[in-house]
Amino acid sequence: MNQTGKQLTKLNIFSLTGVQMRTFHTTWLMFFVCFFGWFGLAPLMPTIRAELHLTKGQVGNTIIASVAATIIARLIIGKLCDTWGPRKTAVRLLLVGCLPVFLVGLAHDYTSFLLFRLAIGVIGASFVITQFHTSMMFAPNIKGTANAVTGGWGNLGGGVTNMVMPLIFAAIVGFGYTKAEAWRYAMIVPGAMMLLIALLYWKYTKDTPEGNYDEVGYTKANSAKTDWSVLADWRIWALTLAYAMCFGMEITFDNVASLHFVDTFKLSQSSAGFWAGIFGFMNIFARALGGIVSDKVGGKFGMRGKGLLLAGVLLLEGAGLVLFAHSGSLVMAIVTMLTFALFLKMSNGATYGIVPFVNAKNVGLVSGIVGAGGNLGGMMFGFLFKSESITYVQAFTYIGYAVIAVSVIVLITRFQKQPLPKQAEEPALEASMA
Repeated sequence: MNQTGKQLTKLNIFSLTGVQMRTFHTTWLMFFVCFFGWFGLAPLMPTIRAELHLTKGQVGNTIIASVAATIIARLIIGKLCDTWGPRKTAVRLLLVGCLPVFLVGLAHDYTSFLLFRLAIGVIGASFVITQFHTSMMFAPNIKGTANAVTGGWGNLGGGVTNMVMPLIFAAIVGFGYTKAEAWRYAMIVPGAMMLLIALLYWKYTKDTPEGNYDEVGYTKANSAKTDWSVLADWRIWALTLAYAMCFGMEITFDNVASLHFVDTFKLSQSSAGFWAGIFGFMNIFARALGGIVSDKVGGKFGMRGKGLLLAGVLLLEGAGLVLFAHSGSLVMAIVTMLTFALFLKMSNGATYGIVPFVNAKNVGLVSGIVGAGGNLGGMMFGFLFKSESITYVQAFTYIGYAVIAVSVIVLITRFQKQPLPKQAEEPALEASMA
């Protein structure tokens, strides 16, 4: 059903027909490229750590910095999507965000490297744009699935970069450059990809199925003062906690996996990047699976069913993490990693299967708050990994128990769909955005 000016009620992932599907594919690709650039340095950290003589604490600080900037950026980007529209917001974020990606090679000590990682973290806010923009294009019955697919395929960038960046690095070394030069030149690749996507986003997307905000008068008609009363809604905080436990753990693992495999199982940088990449590759289906199951369960059991599903997959994620932490061999580590990865990524999808329905009038804001929660979780977990007194194994264990505790909080939270005013059910713009 590719009708002009209407939200789609079906998702055909192989279609490029209509502005809705062009936007769908462009927005996940934008998020993918941002994720690729955001975590491009992670698989190269064994080399960077040696060249810049970084301590465990300093490596931990760079991990924290890489997600800290995203927390603030996501809150701002959520509001800008409501004001500027997702198209302009995406293009401006890509143009600004590619600069530190291109220039991080100028870092020659711990402090400058830390500041560049902080600046690069801003592109992590691309997630909010992707979820917001996807929600504009799809009707409520398929919104959870569409959001989960775009979110999952975008997150895939974190897996692909773990695999590809060590290969780009090795190829540059093969041309005769030193390792110190190679990691710097390698980061030019994601920067160039971001510029290309900025052009595609501007050319092939629209803010809404009817057209851009300025074409349909959306900004003037619907842009209201921020409704901060949403902060009093406990359900939003329960979702924020849940997302801290799943997405927060995902970005933490993207950051530390290569180092963990190198230090614990003595793998080479390329092999460690490969296995870390497999974790990210689960996004090709697992996050979407969470959204699809959430939509199915919601259709049968309502919001209560969606909440129970989220609690269940979080519980399994936490249990899998504890098992991963205590893996005695590489084979066991990979099997348990794939297990907790499946439920972690399903939790991501299940969380955003609920987000669009909690507060239909402030979805950009709610999406921004919950999204920022994911990064806040990642930042808090970063402190565990920088500690000189806590091993990586202990850190994974503590996080596993925290995830299990949050699953109980989600279990006792009662999610109900916010009733929409009658006139708001028709326009595509009002039918909840996340």
